[in-house]
Amino acid sequence: MRVHHLNCGTLRPIGGKLVDGRPGLLRRAELICHCLLLETETGLVLVETGVGTPTVTRPAEWLGAGFVRMVHPVGDDDLSATTQIRKLGFDPADVRDIVLTHLDLDHAGGLVDFPQARVHVHARELQALEKPIDRKEASRYRKVQFSHGPKWKSYRADGDPWFGFDAVRELEGVPDVLIIPLAGHTRGHAGVAVDTGDGWLLNAGDAVFHGGELERNPHIPFVLGLFESHTQTEKTARLDNQRRLRELVSNNGDEVTVFAAHDATAFERLSQRSRI
Repeated sequence: MRVHHLNCGTLRPIGGKLVDGRPGLLRRAELICHCLLLETETGLVLVETGVGTPTVTRPAEWLGAGFVRMVHPVGDDDLSATTQIRKLGFDPADVRDIVLTHLDLDHAGGLVDFPQARVHVHARELQALEKPIDRKEASRYRKVQFSHGPKWKSYRADGDPWFGFDAVRELEGVPDVLIIPLAGHTRGHAGVAVDTGDGWLLNAGDAVFHGGELERNPHIPFVLGLFESHTQTEKTARLDNQRRLRELVSNNGDEVTVFAAHDATAFERLSQRSRI
């Protein structure tokens, strides 16, 4: 399997190092939307989609005016998954399967750009979209992003163990890719694990917001930590899964590389490594 690391959405909120942990306070922070394009024996697989092409021409409608004001997404078509896939020499129509950690607007916003692809997601997450338990849960999903009618393939909370995690499901028709339940940020949130043939990659999505949360002495930039708590759905589950992710990194870091979906530093490191 060949893995391509793509940034399919740059977000530039104010706050500098209080948001992204990098030097400098009087600047805009930089968060990214870390996606993977997988060349598998059955075709192209996209893990996450980023914010999608409509962000370039109608960001407020697509992402919500409040989100745009808060995080200042960069409206650049060169960041879209479709453009980057073409630059790699592929046709976006050849993406047969998409695997999502969850259905928030900055992870699933690009589904519209791949209308024929099967979309793999945890069943609890699809339920949260279709039958939200309250107004707060309903408000986090942008219905306009799903109005084209994605071809859903959902997976229940049962399955096999994987490095100490339970209920892990191998995806139908997608070899070497697993859904790892990591509830907390949303009730159906999941990680996506990829067996590269040279170790595992685990896109932890928003189970962690910053690479520092995976360290033995966990830490997160102050403002980013506040946002993480504000957007959580199940606090106890989130904290428990973060603990288990730290154990995974500590005990099996030579076999599994874990990254947070919005961590620009991890993206730069992994994308550089993949080009070597």
